[in-house]
Amino acid sequence: MTVASKANDQLTKQLDEVKTRVATVLDLAKSLGADGAEVAMSRQQGLSVGTRMGEVENVEFTNDGALGITVYKQGRKGSASTADLSDGALKQAVQAAVNIAKYTSVDDCSGLADKAMLEMNPKDLDLYHPQELTTEQAIEIAKECEQSALSADKRITNSDGASLDSFSGFKVYGNSHGQLVGYPSTRHSLSCVMIASDGEDMQRDYAYTVNRDFNLLEDAKGIGLQASQEVLSRLNAQKLSTAKVPVLFRADIANSIWGHFIAAISGGNLYRKSSFLLDQLGNDIFPDFLNITERPHIAKALASSSFDNEGVATVDRNIITQGALETYLLTSYSARKLGLSTTGHAGGIHNWLVEAGGHSGDFDAMLKTLGTGLLVTELMGQGVNVVNGDYSRGAAGFWVENGEIKYPVSEITIAGNLSQMFKGIVAVGSDVDLRGSIRTGSILIDEMQVAGH
Repeated sequence: MTVASKANDQLTKQLDEVKTRVATVLDLAKSLGADGAEVAMSRQQGLSVGTRMGEVENVEFTNDGALGITVYKQGRKGSASTADLSDGALKQAVQAAVNIAKYTSVDDCSGLADKAMLEMNPKDLDLYHPQELTTEQAIEIAKECEQSALSADKRITNSDGASLDSFSGFKVYGNSHGQLVGYPSTRHSLSCVMIASDGEDMQRDYAYTVNRDFNLLEDAKGIGLQASQEVLSRLNAQKLSTAKVPVLFRADIANSIWGHFIAAISGGNLYRKSSFLLDQLGNDIFPDFLNITERPHIAKALASSSFDNEGVATVDRNIITQGALETYLLTSYSARKLGLSTTGHAGGIHNWLVEAGGHSGDFDAMLKTLGTGLLVTELMGQGVNVVNGDYSRGAAGFWVENGEIKYPVSEITIAGNLSQMFKGIVAVGSDVDLRGSIRTGSILIDEMQVAGH
C-alpha cells in the first residue's frame, strides 16, 4: 500500500469517526430538550514551508479542527464549540448551547433549513487529491521557485520569500432532520513574492498557483519567473493627471468587482436594506451581452460543493441572464426574513462563470479594445459603499495608448458608482483566472474617474 493510499484510508476513518460523534451530539441535544439542532465540523492537516533568500524561514505542521453545535428551542438559538471530542466535552458543549438558548430572544426566522431543501446523498466532486510530500521536498520546491525569481534579473535585489502549502481535510455536517453528510478535500498552493530596485525606486509583486491536485500546480521555476516579471514591470512608475478614462481590470483583479456585486445581492444586506441593489430582481443590472452562471459541481474546482453550510443542496443556477438579475443569494435565515426560499448560499458562492458572448477576447484583444486608458493590476484600500454603490480605491497598473502598454503608473485613485460601472462594462476577456470561486476574465469599463497628481 502506498503512503497516499494509507493517508486516504486514515482520513476516511477519521471522517467516519467524526460522523459518529456528530450523531452523538445530535442525540444529546434532543435529550436535553432542543427542538432542533445542527452540528458542523471541519478538520485540516498539512504542511506549510517558507523560504527567504534561500534560507528556510518557517516549517509548520497543522492538525486542527473544532466541532460547532447550534440548538434551537422554542424560537431561541444557542451555539457552542469544542475541539475536544471526548464524551464529557461534547456533553458540556451541548449543555452550554442549550443554556445559552434560554437567554436569547425569540426569532421566528431562525432554525434549520427546510428538510426538502437538504442534500442527503452528496455527489463525489473529486476534491480529494492527497500528495505524498516530505518536508525536505517541500523546502526544495520553495527554494527552486525563489531562486528562479532571484536569478532572473540583477534589479531583483531582495525577496519576501516563497511558500508551499499542502493541506488535506474534511467537512462533516449533520442536523436533527436526519441529515449526516461529509466529504474530504485537498488544497495545494505555491507562491513567490519579489522585491526589485532601480535607483531609488523599489517595487514589490508576486505570483502564485493553487489547485486541488498537486500535480496540476504550475511548476516552481515558472511561478518564480512570473513573480520576477510582475515586479520588474512595475519599476519606474509614473503618476497620472486627473481625468476620466476607460479602465481595464486585469483578470486576477476583476474578481473584486464581482465581489461587490455578490455583497449587494446577498440576503443579509438585502433584509437590512443596506444594498444599492434593493428590489432589483428581474431588472437589468449589466449590459445585455453579459451572463453569469453558477456551477457548484465542477470536478476538482476550488469552490465546488454538493451542499452549503446549512446542508442545503447546491444546484446549477443562473445569476445574470442577458444583463438581468435572476436571483438573490440567500441563506435560510435571510430567505425567511425576505419571504423567499434559500438559494443554498450559506457560506458563499460556488463557481461563478462570467461570460460576455461576442464582447470578449484574449488579453491582447482587450488592450486593443481599451485603446487609450488605464490597466489596473493592483487595488488598495476598502473605499466601497455597498449601501449606495459609491466606489473609490487606490490603484496601480499601466497606462495604455493605442492598445499598447506604455509605462507603469502608481499612487492613483479610481472612482465611480457601482451601478454605473456595471452598466458601463464594454467587454469581459477570455483570459479567465481559474484560481478562485469566480471564473472571470479581465473587465473593461467605459469610463471612470482617475485621480492622480
